[in-house]
Amino acid sequence: MKTPKLLQLAIANAGRSKPMRAETNTEEPVIYLHGIIGGWWGDIDETEFVKTLAAIDASKIHLRINSPGGDVFASRAMMTAIAQHPATVIGHIDGLAASAATGICMACDEVEMSQGADFMIHEAWTIALGNKGDMSKTSELLAKIDAGLVRDYAARTGQDAAQIEQWMAEETWFDADEAVKYKFVDRVVEVVEKRQSNAWNLSAYANAPRAVQTSAQPSDDTDTLIASHRNALERRFSLLERTPA
Repeated sequence: MKTPKLLQLAIANAGRSKPMRAETNTEEPVIYLHGIIGGWWGDIDETEFVKTLAAIDASKIHLRINSPGGDVFASRAMMTAIAQHPATVIGHIDGLAASAATGICMACDEVEMSQGADFMIHEAWTIALGNKGDMSKTSELLAKIDAGLVRDYAARTGQDAAQIEQWMAEETWFDADEAVKYKFVDRVVEVVEKRQSNAWNLSAYANAPRAVQTSAQPSDDTDTLIASHRNALERRFSLLERTPA
């Protein structure tokens, strides 16, 4: 059976991330978001992030971002925490902000992107089990998620919703200059003369630029990882079904 893209992303990058790290005992605290978003993936836990951010009493906070994406619901929780924090929150795209990681950028007061980094938006993915009724409900849920993402991107960039929908449908990758041009980010930072190296396996994405692709192989224990992530998704969707609209 072909591995669903959502699981492929997790499997291919299993063990590559590090736990969220924060340096809070400084005048301008820094939180490092280098990993797959969503605690159930085992990387950046949204609850830990929200607690860490809420405990910071500073006028300016920096988020260092290098992420291939992850759980859109976890990203949404993090976005809410960022938007509600009284500090000026500055996002720094160090290498990659793809998929759910771009939502975090949208919530920041300012975003800067290293020359050579990448920014990617696409339509939401998921895994569904069940009959045609279940599939229809899942499709409706994905449509609602996409509509929310379009609103986020349009509010930040001023771009037409139809254009953003097209970019998402085509899985569009922007380099730093393009991201500034279309106002996804505010400025480009020159860091090194050569392109940033990419540590993520992006084979789950159809249009990842060749320059950022890696030959790294997925974990050998594929069946175990698939089962683990499938069970987690089943639990998540069972919770969604029980949550009033």
